[in-house]
Amino acid sequence: MPRPLIIDTDPGVDDAVALVLALRSTEADVRAVVASYGNVDLDHTLGNAGRLLALTGRTDVPLGIGADRPLVHRLDRRATLVHGEDGLGGRAAGLADPVAPRPGSGIALMAQVLEETTLPVTIASIGPLTDTALLLATYPHLADRIERIVVMGGSIGGGNVTGAAEFNIHADPEAAQRVLTQDRVPVALVPLETTLACSAGPDWLRALADADPVCAELAAMIEPVRAVYRSRYGHDAVALHDAVALLECVEPNSLVARPIPLAVDTGFGPARGATVPQLTAPDAADLPAVGVMAAPDVRTVLDAVLDRLRKA
Repeated sequence: MPRPLIIDTDPGVDDAVALVLALRSTEADVRAVVASYGNVDLDHTLGNAGRLLALTGRTDVPLGIGADRPLVHRLDRRATLVHGEDGLGGRAAGLADPVAPRPGSGIALMAQVLEETTLPVTIASIGPLTDTALLLATYPHLADRIERIVVMGGSIGGGNVTGAAEFNIHADPEAAQRVLTQDRVPVALVPLETTLACSAGPDWLRALADADPVCAELAAMIEPVRAVYRSRYGHDAVALHDAVALLECVEPNSLVARPIPLAVDTGFGPARGATVPQLTAPDAADLPAVGVMAAPDVRTVLDAVLDRLRKA
């Protein structure tokens, strides 16, 4: 039976790949997509999510309006240098008109899905964790309806937005601290080092472009990101960040978990937004462990992502 899934996202090129993967996966029953601020502002991410639902012919999936800012502190940084001013590599204006969002709060839409479900729901949090933190805080009685939360974010090593922090966690460290340190719902964290390892090279990208018109559109969105990666990392490959997390959602155990208690630096120093292992903390044994995910075989992961994207 397909696994019920809520996707909380901030499209974003890699979010676009992840959404198409989920929407085309027979193992997933996408019950709602909620778009928040993140890679670009909410007015862009919401429209992008609606365009991707239209692109894949999934106008049946409800679209919710997520948070337009972090829980506490203002975020001025966006990822337009990677994703383009529109968030989709300059391709948004050429896509079909977006699916209209549902009136009201995306948090309420997430809660509605949980209230109506007869099966545990996986939440894929592939943007800032603001919406997921608000859901847990506002509807604590629905926590037992959530099978697990799969987060794309964080880094046990260096970051990609500062020397210490990955973008999604840095965007709202207070929300990330709320989600990663609670003990009501299991959390799997797909960190930056795992997603960077799962980078798609020219052959993979060519196969994506040749698959069908939807995949060709994704490949066109990726091209400006590919240029950024060549310049930044010095090799011709693009990390599929959010798609790797979505693969773990639709096919659990695609990645391998190491349980590690984590905290998030919510201070205002250079480590703000860092995900910090707590293995040596005095109360480490009493802290909830997050499943920090690694790819046992990168080629298998890349092949599995491509296979699902090509399923029309």
